[in-house]
Amino acid sequence: MPRKCKRRSIKGEFNYKYFKPRAVPICELKEVKLTPCEMEAMRLGDIEEMYQADAAEKMEVSRQTFGNIIQSAHKKIADALINGKAIKIIDGEEE
Repeated sequence: MPRKCKRRSIKGEFNYKYFKPRAVPICELKEVKLTPCEMEAMRLGDIEEMYQADAAEKMEVSRQTFGNIIQSAHKKIADALINGKAIKIIDGEEE
């Protein structure tokens, strides 16, 4: 059984909770779920253009953990864009 996730520091505010391909009804779409940690990692790494070590320090995680989080986020977003899935930003860490 995996151990519980350590609480992470998330400073970004994410006002939008759902993105989907245009002209496709929601009921016909599969979706990928992004956690607040994944959103924060993308904000720090991709938008703020911080080095992974600096972004990891801001999130209060190791550099390796930050790398794992952002890799997971990038994979989910690529899956949604390439395969026409909706992206749902969830409120907690559960999937």
